[in-house]
Amino acid sequence: MTKRPTAMAGPAGLRLYPGYLDRAGQSGLLAQVEAVLAAAPPYRPTMPGSGRPFAVRMSNAGTLGWISDKAGYRYEARHPVTGAPWPPIPPPALEIWRALADYPALPECCLINLYEPPRGKMGLHRDSDEQAADAPVVSISLGDGALFRIGGTGRRDPTRSFRVSSGYVIVLGGEARHCYHGIDWVTFGTSALRGAPGRINLTLRRVTWPGS
Repeated sequence: MTKRPTAMAGPAGLRLYPGYLDRAGQSGLLAQVEAVLAAAPPYRPTMPGSGRPFAVRMSNAGTLGWISDKAGYRYEARHPVTGAPWPPIPPPALEIWRALADYPALPECCLINLYEPPRGKMGLHRDSDEQAADAPVVSISLGDGALFRIGGTGRRDPTRSFRVSSGYVIVLGGEARHCYHGIDWVTFGTSALRGAPGRINLTLRRVTWPGS
C-alpha cells in the first residue's frame, strides 16, 4: 500500500497517514493483536521510583518488550507477569514498517497501549530507551479517535495537536523522533471497530543497532 502523508506543520520528520488502513485492514490487524493479547495479557506498568500506576494497560509483541516498574524503563525479552517470551509482531504491522519506516532493519518491539474508559491519556514523553536512536518510531491507531500532541526536543517547547482516528499511521523520524509527544484524550465511542469503547495503539520500535 502506498499513500502520501498529509502535509502539516510540525517538527521535521513527522508524517501522518490518515486512513492508511481501510476497515478490512483494521479488522484484520485487530484480530491478530487480540491473539497477541491472549498470549501476553495486558498489565498496568508503574512509574520508576514512585510506583504510581500508568493510565493505560500495556503489552508487547516482538523479540523485546518495553516495560516500566520501580527499577526503571527498559526492554526485556519476557512478559513481566507471566515470564513467557513475547509473541511475534503481527505481519500486517511489519508490512507497514517496511512500507513507511525507510530503515534497513525490522522493528524488535511492538508496544501495545490500551486506552480504556474512563482514563484515556498519556503525558508528554520521549522514546529514548532505544540504542538505535536513528530508527523512526511508527505508530498505528485502532479503535476510538484521539488527540495526539507533539512538541519539541525540550519538555517546555510549544506543542501542536492533531486528531487521529482508527487506521491512522504516524511516523516519527528525523527531528520528530526525539520530540516530546503524547495523547491528550481519547473520544470514547467514536469507532465501532472493537465493539466496545477504547483505543489500541501499536508503537513499532527498533531497539538495537542493526547487526549488533
